[in-house]
Amino acid sequence: MSVGMTELLIFLGIGLVAGWIAGLLLGGGGLIRNLIVGVIGAFVGGWLLSVLGVSLPIGNALLSQIVTATIGAIVVLALARIIAG
Repeated sequence: MSVGMTELLIFLGIGLVAGWIAGLLLGGGGLIRNLIVGVIGAFVGGWLLSVLGVSLPIGNALLSQIVTATIGAIVVLALARIIAG
């Protein structure tokens, strides 16, 4: 499977938005940190919602991906803070 530049940029954009929202909700951050948290959160959110059997009732695919990534980013950021003490 090949990922094109457009798909990569969309994924990074979703991660940046998700990380930014998570940073707003939980405080702290910075552009690079938010991007990293958001991208990791996109994977975590997708996995977590799948494992829990949760399907978001959002008609817009892009918005659904942003919400999923944001949920994951919040989980990642919260866990990072717990681990860091």
